Amino acid sequence: MRRILARMSSRLGDRRKLRDTALAALVPVAACTVALAGLTAWTGAGKAGTPARIRVTGGRLLLPSSGAEETSAFFRVANEGGSADRLIRVTSPRAPGGIALSKHRMTEGNAAYDTAIDSVDIAAGGSLAMSPTGVGLTVSAASGTWRSGDLVPFTFEFRRSGRVTVLAVVVRPGTVSLQ
Repeated sequence: MRRILARMSSRLGDRRKLRDTALAALVPVAACTVALAGLTAWTGAGKAGTPARIRVTGGRLLLPSSGAEETSAFFRVANEGGSADRLIRVTSPRAPGGIALSKHRMTEGNAAYDTAIDSVDIAAGGSLAMSPTGVGLTVSAASGTWRSGDLVPFTFEFRRSGRVTVLAVVVRPGTVSLQ
């Protein structure tokens, strides 16, 4: 009788071990299933693996004041792709003094100033509208270099998307909205 009870007890122990092992394996399998379902939905929406698609439009270069060595330029940058990108440099053959990315700042006393920044992130599906109150370009140029209506080429360099060359029209300050 003891042998029979010992065999039954051994079989019950084996079943418990099997059940515990199956339950322990169920958690990672369920997690993988949920992750796979999410990735499938993301891929089906067309976002998985799509590179950044950068479009630069609306270029405006402010006509420098007489005797001024710097002026500002503003563009709209849109990323229509599924991956983020970063604007890292802007150049122009018509701005031999260089171009700097800059950000408008305010002091506690309501004084405004610009600070140079190294780069600007453009989120996937996002955009950047450069303006006098946010991010813009500080362009070095001698007075008399441009006239109102001139078209000036700018080359935007992005970390992943490479280079995009666009034209900016020279405008007199105050004649167009830069917002």
